[in-house]
Amino acid sequence: MSVTTRVDAEKKRVVINISGKFDFSLHQQFREAYRDRTERGYRFELNLSEANYMDSSALGMVLLLKEHAEKQGSQVVITRPGESIRKILKIANFDKLVPIEG
Repeated sequence: MSVTTRVDAEKKRVVINISGKFDFSLHQQFREAYRDRTERGYRFELNLSEANYMDSSALGMVLLLKEHAEKQGSQVVITRPGESIRKILKIANFDKLVPIEG
C-alpha cells in the first residue's frame, strides 16, 4: 500500500498513484499528495492501475480530492482502474461524478 505523486508544473498536472489497498490507512499520505497544490487549473490524475482493493473510505477520499480541486478551478480524473475497482466506482456512481479514463 502506497501513494506516490508526480507533479508536472509545466503541464499543470499532478499524478497520484495508488498501489495495493486503497483504504483509510492511506488517508494521511493521500491528503499530503494534493493538499499543497493550490494553483488554479491543474489536472489531478488519480492512477488506480496498481490498486487491487478500494473501500468506502477511499471513495470518500476521492470526494475530498474533488472538492479540493474544484475550489482551485482544477479537475480530477480517475485513470486506469482495474476491472474490480471499475465495478466499485460504477456501483457507487462515481462515473457520474468524476471522469474515468483507460
